[in-house]
Amino acid sequence: MLCIDNILETPPVWAPVEFRVRAACQDWERREAFALRRAVFCIEQGIFTGDDRDSIDDASLLLVAMSCRGGMPDQVVGTVRIHEKSPGLWWGSRLAVHPSFRSQGHLGATLIRLAVSRAHALGCHSFLAHVQAQNAPLFRRLKWQQLGELSIHGRPHCEMQADLAAYPPCFDPVSGFVTRARGSL
Repeated sequence: MLCIDNILETPPVWAPVEFRVRAACQDWERREAFALRRAVFCIEQGIFTGDDRDSIDDASLLLVAMSCRGGMPDQVVGTVRIHEKSPGLWWGSRLAVHPSFRSQGHLGATLIRLAVSRAHALGCHSFLAHVQAQNAPLFRRLKWQQLGELSIHGRPHCEMQADLAAYPPCFDPVSGFVTRARGSL
């Protein structure tokens, strides 16, 4: 399990072959997702002090990317949350991937795909996100349109909207998606 004190410095001692991306359904998954968010947004980026949780967490669906060992989820290596702000209007936020797994490249994209696909299955007619400006190219490649620019917590962000036609509804978020590690067979 991940430890908040050294989450950013400790590389994995084994190389996972696959990752499961799904709705967090066990307590350990939620704990590790929140620890990962604190490590990325509080320690690494310094955006928040102490904790990044807010009232949105109470009403959101937490999604996780987990490395697997022997086909079983082993540790949370990525996360994102989604919530319905008003009927049909969904937002994604707090997308984070552990630094040791960012080279996998597809984990963030798979989390985004599940986030939008799950909201789509729940009646989403519009899915938005405030994306850190350096991550906007990834979202554009994933069929998102930039609506504007703004500053959040003193950092440049882009308000972006997903093209729902590119994201078929996902009716089973607990099964979610399985993706292979880069370079594995």
